[in-house]
Amino acid sequence: MKKVRIGGMMHSSGLAMVGVLAMPSRPGLAGKILSTLGEHSINVPFIVQIVDQDGHDHVVFCVSSPDLSATLELLQDVRHEVQAKEVVHETNVGTVSIFGPDFRQRPGIAGQMFAALGRVGINIKAISTSMSTITCVVQGDRIRDALKALEETFEFPC
Repeated sequence: MKKVRIGGMMHSSGLAMVGVLAMPSRPGLAGKILSTLGEHSINVPFIVQIVDQDGHDHVVFCVSSPDLSATLELLQDVRHEVQAKEVVHETNVGTVSIFGPDFRQRPGIAGQMFAALGRVGINIKAISTSMSTITCVVQGDRIRDALKALEETFEFPC
């Protein structure tokens, strides 16, 4: 199979994933959660949010592992305010991303990325996309395997 040319890839390790789950859906939930963290200088390099079929919001994001304790502490007060059923977290995660010119007009790239990770037994924990980037949260100790799988799947600029 011919490799599809993309712009490149990036990765981050040393992250923890946090989920603020099952909040009654209403405006401002993600803003409240992320503003609280920002006010305490906690950077959030990955965010995904969804409203489920029961009308509950779920906000999942990553923070640097050293910021996890402070994040969880801050979320205890926020949890009650946003009426989240629970706050969960997972340590030792990282992100792998591919980027390139305008993925919106290049069908199949996401599928190729996800299939490449699946072929090497990597479970994707969360996905976020933009018009030119696809990012997956994966187990931290599988970052190198993920990068190798992506190198075997895509063509990169010289």
